[in-house]
Amino acid sequence: MSINYSRRRVLLHWVSAAIILWALVSGFYVAFNPVSASTQQWVGSLNVSLTTLFIPFFVWRAWLFVCELEPRGAALSLDQRLSLAVHGLIYLVIGVVLVTGVLMMKRAISVFGLVRLPQPLADPVLIELANTLHTLSCAGLSVLVALHLCAVLWHEFSGRRVVRRMSFAKPAGTIQSAQR
Repeated sequence: MSINYSRRRVLLHWVSAAIILWALVSGFYVAFNPVSASTQQWVGSLNVSLTTLFIPFFVWRAWLFVCELEPRGAALSLDQRLSLAVHGLIYLVIGVVLVTGVLMMKRAISVFGLVRLPQPLADPVLIELANTLHTLSCAGLSVLVALHLCAVLWHEFSGRRVVRRMSFAKPAGTIQSAQR
C-alpha cells in the first residue's frame, strides 16, 4: 500500500514543474538561438514575472519538504536517503536560481506591469557575479531536472507508480497522507 501526496502538494509540484520547465527551456532557447530583440524582451519579461510570483510558492513548498524531514520512527533505506538528498539538492539549486535571478536584475523588477520592485543591487560587479551564478545554477538545475525525470521513468518501469501518486487521480485502496 503506498502513501499519496495531498492535493495541495500535488498542485504545488505541477505548478512548480510548469514554471521551472518553461523558464529553463525558454531562457536557454533565447540565450543560445538567434531570436528578435522583441522575442528576447518578451521571454525575459514573462520569465521575470512568473518566477517572481513563484518565489512565495517555492518557499511554501520548500517548507513542506523540510517539515517532512522530521524523524519518522523507522530507519530510511539507502534509496530513501538518496531520494531525500537529491530532492534537497534540487530545492537548494532552485533557491540559488531564484535568489540570483533577483540579484542579477539591472533595473526594477516588473511583475506583469502591475507591481514594480526596486532593483536589489546597484554594483555592476555584484550584478555580473549574480548573473554568472544564475547561469551556472540554471545549468545545474537542468541536469537535476533531467536526472529527476530519469528517476521517475525508472520507478514507473519498475512498477512503482510515482506519477500516479503525484497526480490528482488516486487509485482505490491507497491511504491519503495527512495534508502534507
